[in-house]
Amino acid sequence: MSTIKVNGELYKIIVKNGAVSLRNDYKRIDALNVFPVPDGDTGTNMSMTIEAGVSALENENETSIYLMSKKFSRGMLMGARGNSGVILSQFFRGIYKGLEGFDEVGAKEFAKAFKRGVEQAYKAVMKPVEGTILTVCREASEYAFKNVSKKSSIEDFFELFLKEAYASLERTPDLLPALKDACVVDSGAAGFIQIIEGMYKAVKGEILEHIDASSVSTNSVNRGSFNAHSELTYGYCTEFILQLQHSKVDVANFDEKVITDELQVLGDSIVCFKDEDIIKVHVHTKTPGIVLGIGQKYGEFITLKIENMSIQHNESEEVQEQCNCEQCVEMRSKQERKKYAVVAVASGTGLVNMFKSMGVDYVVSGGQTMNPSSEDFVTAFDSINAENIIVFPNNSNIVMAAQQAGKYYDKANVVVIKTKSLAQGYSALTVLDLSSDNLEEIQESIQEVITNVTTGLVTYSIRDASIDGIEIKKDDYIGIINGRMVASTASRVETVKEMLKATDLSEKYIVTIITGCDANPAETEEIIAHIAENYPDIETDVVEGNQEVYSYILSLE
Repeated sequence: MSTIKVNGELYKIIVKNGAVSLRNDYKRIDALNVFPVPDGDTGTNMSMTIEAGVSALENENETSIYLMSKKFSRGMLMGARGNSGVILSQFFRGIYKGLEGFDEVGAKEFAKAFKRGVEQAYKAVMKPVEGTILTVCREASEYAFKNVSKKSSIEDFFELFLKEAYASLERTPDLLPALKDACVVDSGAAGFIQIIEGMYKAVKGEILEHIDASSVSTNSVNRGSFNAHSELTYGYCTEFILQLQHSKVDVANFDEKVITDELQVLGDSIVCFKDEDIIKVHVHTKTPGIVLGIGQKYGEFITLKIENMSIQHNESEEVQEQCNCEQCVEMRSKQERKKYAVVAVASGTGLVNMFKSMGVDYVVSGGQTMNPSSEDFVTAFDSINAENIIVFPNNSNIVMAAQQAGKYYDKANVVVIKTKSLAQGYSALTVLDLSSDNLEEIQESIQEVITNVTTGLVTYSIRDASIDGIEIKKDDYIGIINGRMVASTASRVETVKEMLKATDLSEKYIVTIITGCDANPAETEEIIAHIAENYPDIETDVVEGNQEVYSYILSLE
C-alpha cells in the first residue's frame, strides 16, 4: 500500500531511519577522502549532526510535520560538525521552513520543501562549489519536484530523488578534478544519499537497526591519564535532584540553606535551590559519598551524576579544562564583563597550554579527527562574559560550525576569524593586540598576519594515490603546503626537506615547527640543522604541540 501523506509521526520515523542508515556506513564515507591522510571524518561529522537532530525528537510526539521538522532542525543546527554537517543541517532547516503551515504533506509539497532545503544550504556557503553535496541535493531535488504530481506517492518521490541523486553522485568527479585524481566521488554527497536511502526504506516499512558496534557518539568513557598511580587533584563534579520526603523532613517548610551550610566545608562551586518539593544540588568535592549522605538525610535521588574532573583534564596536569556542566558555565558567565574575549580550537596538551598562555579565554577541544559542534562553541561563548568574542577555528572544516554558532548567538558580538590551520591560529595569536577600541582594526591586523602564513603539514598516507602530480605509496610520509600535495617519501625528515624545497621562502623569516605526539626528537633536531644550514636567513622556533595525526605542523612567516 502506497504512502500518500507524511505527518509529524512518520517524519520522525523516516529521519531516524536515515540517521541509522548513515551511522551503519559512516566509516565508508570517511574513507572517501581526496587526500589519503588518516583524518577522513565526513561520515562521522554528518552522522553526529543528524544524530543530534534525532536526539532532539526522542520525547516528541507531534503529529504536525512542521513542528516535528522544526525541532529536528534545531537539534541538527546545534549538533552540526564540519562543513558537511553544517550544510546538512541547513538543508533540513530549509525543509522545515518549506513545511510551514502543514500538519501533513503529499509528495508534491514534500518535494517543494526539499527544494527549499537546497536554497537554504546554498545560502549557508559563501562560495558554493559544484561537484559536492550541494550539487547532488540540488539536482536530485529539482528532478523529483519536476516529475512528481499531486497523485504521486511518497515512495514515488524517494525513487525519483534517489535515481537522480546516484546519477549526480557519479558526475561529481567530472566537476571536481581533485575527486577524479583521487578516484573517489564526493564524500558529503555519498553520506547524504545514505541518509535518503534510510528515509526511503522507512517509508517502505523497513526499519533499520544499528549493525556497527562502534558508535560515533562521544559519550564513551575516557579515563585520560588517570590511572592507578594518579592522585585526585580536581575532585568530582557532583550533581543531583533530590525528592524531599515527608518521612524525613517538613517538606513545605524545609530551607535548602540547611544543605548549603553542610556543603560549604566539603567543596566549592555550590549551587543549591528548592523548587516546591525538589532540591537541585551541584558541588565540586573530593568526597561525593559524604555529599550523597547529606542528601539522603532529607530525601531520595531522582537523578544523580558524579564525574571525575581530573579526566576532563588532558594528560598534562598544566592543562586545566573547565567543567562544562550547566551550573559551572552559568557561574563563569556571571564574571565581570570584558570588552574582548578569545576562543580558539586546539587539540594536544602542548597547544592547549600554549594557547592559554597566549591569552585565549576558552580552548574548544577539537581538530582534524574530531571537529567540535556548533553547540560546543555556544558552550564556550556562554562561559565568557564579553561584549565581543573573537574565534579562531584553526581548521578549514571547523570554520562553518563556528560561524553557525556565532550567527545564532545573541548574547555577544561574535567574530569568526577564518584561520584554516593551527599554524595560522598560532601566528595570529602571537600578534593579537586587544588594546584597540576599534574591532575592525583588530580584525585587519589579524587578517594581514594569517594571509602571509604558509602552512605545512606532515602525516602518513593510508593508501596509494596520485595527487597533484605526486605518486604516493601507502605508509609514506606526505607533505602538504597550503592544501597542495608536494612531497611523499619514506622519511619524515626527507618529506620536510622536500616541502621546504617546494615552497617560496624568499620573503619568509621564521619557521615555527609544531611537533606532534609521534614526532621524533632526533628527527626534529635534524630538521632544525637542515634549515640552519640551507636557509641561514630563516629563524627556527619549536613548539611541543602533542597534536595527533600530524607529526609536524610548520608555520612559515
